[in-house]
Amino acid sequence: MSEPTLLNNEIRDWLMDCGLFDQLLPADFAAASGYFSISTIAQGEEIFHEGDVGSFMCIIHTGQVSVQKTNSDEQTVIMATLRSGRAFGEMAVLDGERRSASCVAASNCQLLNLGKDSLEKMLNDAPKIAAKIIRALAVSLSKRLRMADGQLLSQQV
Repeated sequence: MSEPTLLNNEIRDWLMDCGLFDQLLPADFAAASGYFSISTIAQGEEIFHEGDVGSFMCIIHTGQVSVQKTNSDEQTVIMATLRSGRAFGEMAVLDGERRSASCVAASNCQLLNLGKDSLEKMLNDAPKIAAKIIRALAVSLSKRLRMADGQLLSQQV
């Protein structure tokens, strides 16, 4: 096996820092790092657009990301502002559907990216690690759905 690159070590450290993947072992982080990439996004830059085909997901290392949807009056509504450690774009990567919202850098951001193709490759090459990553994303999505359900219920009371 080849020596890990400095970039892979940086990605490994970022994955360990994000808090999403508590179930992974140190060796899992090192193996998973080869499937992720890093991107730097300037404030105001659109990361992806509502309705786009979802070919990648992101985890915020630094900065903030605004989640936006277009309402029936064609106005942009900010749904949430995401901070360090949050994953976004994973729904489209996991279910193959189009993007449910647009994501725009609310500040300068450093992101970890996982492409749909890279996730497929990880499933083939390292299925146990890929399963842990997918499970962690599913748990994260489940927590967000429960929170949204609670917010909807409190609005109806």
